[in-house]
Amino acid sequence: MFIYLSKKIAIPGNVRLRCISWNKDQGFIACGGEDGLLKVLKLETQTDEAKLKGLAAPSNLSMNQTLEGHSGSVQVVTWNEQYQKLTTSDQNGLIIVWMLYKGAWYEEMINNRNKSVVRSMSWNADGQKICIVYEDGAVIVGSVDGNRIWGKDLKGSQLCHVAWSSDSKILLFGMANGEIHIYDNQGNFIMKMKLNCLVNVTGAFSIAGIHWYPGTEGYTEQDCPCLAICFDNGRCQIMRHENDQNPVLIDTGMNVVSIQWNHCGSVLAVAGFQKATTQDKDVNLVQFYTPFGEHLRTLKVPGKQMSALSWEGGGLKIGLAVDSFIYFANIRPDYKWGYCSNTVVYAYTRPDRPEYCVVFWDTKNNEKYVKYVKSLISITTCGDFCILATKADENQPQEEHETESIGATYVLVLCNSIGTPLDPKYIDIGPLFVTMTKTHVIAASKEAFYIWQYRVAKKLTAMEINQVARTRKEGRERIYHIDDIPSGAADGVLDYSKAIQGTRDPICAITASDKTLIVGRESGTIQRYSLPNVGLLQKYVLNCRAYQMSLNCNSSRLAIIDLSGVLTFFDLDTRVTDSTGQQIVGEQLKLERKDVWDMKWAKDNPDLFAMMEKTRMYVFRNLDPEEPIQTSGYICNFEDLEIKSVLLDEILKNPEHPNKEYIINFEIRSLRDSRALIEEVGIEESSQFIEDNPHPRLWRLLAEAALQKLDLQTAEQAFVRCKDYQGIKFVKCLGNLQSESMKQAEVAAYFGRFEEAERMYLDMDRRDLAIGLRIKLGDWFRVLQLLKTGSGDADDTLLEQAHNAIGDYFADRQKWINAVQYYVQGRNQERLAECYYMLEDYQGLENLANSLPENNKLLPWNKAVELAKNHNMKEIGSLLARYASHLLEKNKILDAIELYRKANYFFDAAKLMFKIADEEAKKRTKPFRVKKLYVLSALLVEQYHEQVKNAQRGKVKGKSSEATSALAGLLEEDVLSSANRLTDNAWRGAEAYHFFILAQRQLYEGYVDTAMKTALHLRDYEDIIPAVEIYSLLALCACANRAFGTCSKAFVKLESLETLSPEQRQQYEDLALEIFTKHCPKHTKKSDLDGLLEGGEGKLPTCVATGRSITEYQFWMCNVCKHCVQAQEISNYNFCPLCHSSVT
Repeated sequence: MFIYLSKKIAIPGNVRLRCISWNKDQGFIACGGEDGLLKVLKLETQTDEAKLKGLAAPSNLSMNQTLEGHSGSVQVVTWNEQYQKLTTSDQNGLIIVWMLYKGAWYEEMINNRNKSVVRSMSWNADGQKICIVYEDGAVIVGSVDGNRIWGKDLKGSQLCHVAWSSDSKILLFGMANGEIHIYDNQGNFIMKMKLNCLVNVTGAFSIAGIHWYPGTEGYTEQDCPCLAICFDNGRCQIMRHENDQNPVLIDTGMNVVSIQWNHCGSVLAVAGFQKATTQDKDVNLVQFYTPFGEHLRTLKVPGKQMSALSWEGGGLKIGLAVDSFIYFANIRPDYKWGYCSNTVVYAYTRPDRPEYCVVFWDTKNNEKYVKYVKSLISITTCGDFCILATKADENQPQEEHETESIGATYVLVLCNSIGTPLDPKYIDIGPLFVTMTKTHVIAASKEAFYIWQYRVAKKLTAMEINQVARTRKEGRERIYHIDDIPSGAADGVLDYSKAIQGTRDPICAITASDKTLIVGRESGTIQRYSLPNVGLLQKYVLNCRAYQMSLNCNSSRLAIIDLSGVLTFFDLDTRVTDSTGQQIVGEQLKLERKDVWDMKWAKDNPDLFAMMEKTRMYVFRNLDPEEPIQTSGYICNFEDLEIKSVLLDEILKNPEHPNKEYIINFEIRSLRDSRALIEEVGIEESSQFIEDNPHPRLWRLLAEAALQKLDLQTAEQAFVRCKDYQGIKFVKCLGNLQSESMKQAEVAAYFGRFEEAERMYLDMDRRDLAIGLRIKLGDWFRVLQLLKTGSGDADDTLLEQAHNAIGDYFADRQKWINAVQYYVQGRNQERLAECYYMLEDYQGLENLANSLPENNKLLPWNKAVELAKNHNMKEIGSLLARYASHLLEKNKILDAIELYRKANYFFDAAKLMFKIADEEAKKRTKPFRVKKLYVLSALLVEQYHEQVKNAQRGKVKGKSSEATSALAGLLEEDVLSSANRLTDNAWRGAEAYHFFILAQRQLYEGYVDTAMKTALHLRDYEDIIPAVEIYSLLALCACANRAFGTCSKAFVKLESLETLSPEQRQQYEDLALEIFTKHCPKHTKKSDLDGLLEGGEGKLPTCVATGRSITEYQFWMCNVCKHCVQAQEISNYNFCPLCHSSVT
């Protein structure tokens, strides 16, 4: 907070003032003085120009009325804001109630008790009752309309002060002897107040003031002290309620004459005077404190004796009655605010909530996001993120990864620019000072500072996100005591015991850049550390105590604002020789400015900065000021030669509805001059000026001006100088255009003048380009308008796209009826169904379903069958069969199979699939394709088996075993499949073609014996593969294997086939004669297999990988097709050789 004297008003006739009171709602100022002086003044603060609002506005008097009616010295003035009444009393006991009529104040009521003098008057919080106390102990409570409610005479008491509690249930009476008595609102004594601030105080003292903040603007904290009592000896106590046994105690160290809370109870002003040791006269002072007794500022006021003070309604001004003058002081509050990523973040209190209301106001889109935060300490921003420092909620459990700091008393919450909490950190040091860079957050107490290297999710990989819980151990959080000398090695640890150790020279301010951390101490020493490895690089000594510090963009200079608002600068890197001849690093620069309350370095120039001095903003380049700008805004950002400023005073008058008018952009002189030069003398001459004063923003200004005049060469050079790649590409594209008007239209679009660009396109008869522009902008309503103005074949698809986009626009806003109209025109059945469902328009849904084409994805039969079964709809089977037969009539067999499969009618699907497989086999198609079809058929049968078993399991209740339910399932399956024996040998077709392909592969690879054994298995599949093919292959394999006995048998079988023509039979006979005249038709080898078959019982399983019979006890069996593979072979496969399901 910063305060400075801004205006002085003299009372005519040098009449001494005794009291002053500022109407909080309407802004009237009443002041009373000797000789019956009573004036009502009003400062004119309204102005149309946004940047001159608030404190920067000219504050002339709009009202200056003298009220006549008092003859004696006016001692008490008090406002009733709710009913616009002023109540005054003088030394003769005369009380006058004044009312406002047609812009002037008139007497409404008069009361004179004639027995004693009125010492104090107080209206309650709602303005319904007034309590008047007289010096002789009389108390009167009256209503706003002048009726007496009750009166009481406190015998033997001299009264001097009165105050209401915020709920109007308690009255406090201050006695002349310094005691304070507590009464209820009916005048019944309750108790004496315990005055802790007067312990061990000797000598005479009296009450200087009692002020009980009524909570009209909310409280800065839950259970916040709000009742201030101050004595003329400077002792003060601030209590949470009238019985508070542990109040905040303050010794102001001065003689107090008046106290008052500001409008929101966050600052207590204490006015008084101090005996000056060197001078004869007293020094008038106003001290400012928080509700917790922390001293904020001291204001020195000229004059002989101050008699009273009063706050303005918004807390931005304070009025002081000194001798025969009214002094006005302007206050720049330390708002809790920040600026990140076009977002102003600010906090305020509300009477209906105990928390702070934190608003994230996106100034670009004028959207705001509200977040409620308990016990907010500060807001700090940098880049796209902000840190909310708060006290930890004792009732709320901390997160698991925070177990190392159980009982942590403070939280640093990292938020993005819409207020979403990204990462909270619990710490044990009070974050009195917080600063942040793009990578680090630094929080400091008076003794230690904590450094947290934060990361955000968008920059984290999935692996790193999983490791977030362990980051505390990775050294990304460290604590250093201010007296430590860290070396820069990783010696910082998270040891909170460091924070407890005291220091003789506490921290008073901190600031940081990406590479440097600066910590200021109360003695004037500043310590410079490196980042991210924290090492103490240098210590410097200033001749002031820093209150606020800021580093420029290259960390070469430090700006320091001290407690009295003096701005100085320190060069951190300059080496100078001191008076003793020693070379020292760092030099205090000669520039010094007073009454400074805010400053900001430019982000892109180390020599540029802006500062606020009273109600003027100055911009400095190389320590030389430009002419000032009248404003009272807080500086958000200084970049690209533009300063963005926010009028927080105006925003916080109505914080729920921030206005974009209160964001003001100022251009600095070089930008204004360049703009003026371009307009007045042209591009060529101004480019020389920019060459002499180079800055990317100025080059961009030149490029834009050159574009406007279609001077593409200059524009391209300027874009190159400001490193704008998109601009360079745009100029190249413009160069390829032939038409001048086309170039102008593109330039207009580039500068965001879309209406103008569209008009130019239409004038050129290029409606397509106008439509393309609007599509890029997402302005589909305009696209639709443009499409309707013309005709063309390509327009139909665009029309549909536009209708659907507008439908999406309404659907996103849940305006379903509007969305339906556009989806109908856009033929978007899927979104249309969604809208009908949201509208509960089931008739519309039914009509839509009836209009859909066959097999549409919005008509899933599996879901239909499931619903039919759940709701016992019997006709679903017949509907399905009818639709399937309809598909079969159109020869869409695969569509019918898919229909049955989706509807979970696996057996019917399998029958159709087997039919296709048989037909393909008859066509003598590729064997591999036929095998695939048989495998698919068999898989459908397996799904059917599983379905039957599951259904049976659901039916069998009680303690029936799984074997029983499986048996029941098989029995039912047997009944169902009696008409068709497909289910018995579902895999036969697949097996047949599998061995047929396998035998040929083995033969071609040279494994002739294995090929012959595999071919022998084919004898069992004559019903699937034609016998002529089976025995031809067998004869070939046997001949190659020189097993002429087997070959002979195969030829006998071939010659006996009835399907052969006489010519084919003759050919086989001739071939057999040729073979067996050379080789005896006997099989000399006796295989192990034949021996086993002769002596064994039953048939051995066959390995589908090799075709051999499996004789071992251990083998692998497929879960899906239940076929076997030898144990030593399966390691070569990832999938089953027959059904191709994965090997598990």
